Amino acid sequence: MRALSVISTAFVLAAFMAIAAFFFGHSSYNSAGPLESPEIVLIESGSGVSQIAAKLDQQNVISSALAFKVATHLTHRQSSLKAGEYEFPSHISLRAVLDKLEAGDVILRQITVPEGKTSYEVTQLINGKDDLTNNGALRLAKIPPEGSLLPETYRYQSTDTPESIIARMTTAMTKTLDEAWGNRAPNLPIKTKEEALVLASLIEKETGVKDERKRVAGVFINRLNKGMLLQTDPTVIYAITKGAHKNDGKGPLGRRLLTKDLGIDSPYNTYKYAGLPPGPICNPGKASIEAALNPEKHDYLFFVADGTGGHAFGKTNAEHLKNVSKWRKVRKSQ
Repeated sequence: MRALSVISTAFVLAAFMAIAAFFFGHSSYNSAGPLESPEIVLIESGSGVSQIAAKLDQQNVISSALAFKVATHLTHRQSSLKAGEYEFPSHISLRAVLDKLEAGDVILRQITVPEGKTSYEVTQLINGKDDLTNNGALRLAKIPPEGSLLPETYRYQSTDTPESIIARMTTAMTKTLDEAWGNRAPNLPIKTKEEALVLASLIEKETGVKDERKRVAGVFINRLNKGMLLQTDPTVIYAITKGAHKNDGKGPLGRRLLTKDLGIDSPYNTYKYAGLPPGPICNPGKASIEAALNPEKHDYLFFVADGTGGHAFGKTNAEHLKNVSKWRKVRKSQ
């Protein structure tokens, strides 16, 4: 009978301790944490639960690394915690910490490079990101080669450097150009990937209309095949600015391109020198690169703005002059 009483007492005590542990754990799980002010924590890729717990404990986000590990185990989240840069608010609970890590609710840092920007302009974009350049202390000192950067949206963390972003842009451009080159149309007057990049940059600067890129590419290909001057205004602008475009809302020159500008003596001036210019005049996007290597087949040799954002295409000089006349009337009315 005495043995039965001892067993009964032990059972009650164990039950009491389990209930106490449950309520204590539930309280710790949901109650406010020790963090006094918002804290940014970088969880490195490949970090395990123990490493994450240690990092959060070290930065006072949680009150106990052991409690974090136990809670992670009991809620079956061992494999669902995501790496990244997190901002934890003050007094965040253990439960909210785990929810945040499981959701991947990271700080969104990103830079978007629009298609057609010059490397000078991309450098300005990067140097304007204080959270990437450490308030200007890590600014890029050297402008990357023209055409070497793929326009895209790039995410980054506060530990990244401007040089690391440039490296990713360069790698992305190399990969995109290689893939497009491997899928190029036959019998093009484009002999190298570098020439394809140059042509793509002209297409990028001539039209922002998605459905026109391959048609514009076809015009340039037709003119190259016939040995005609390409006569594209953006190359003259680049000859004048070297890509250091003005940003005052009045165009890259800060004024309208003038007839006298077309006579500038520069290898980039396609009104003066035949063939492609010696290098890209901007950083073209993927669509323009693909258009350069898979142009539309047609007989057009000319195009001019039509006043709607697109272009009017002509097969003969007579057709082109009519389109130019229409464009001048539109521009005059504007």
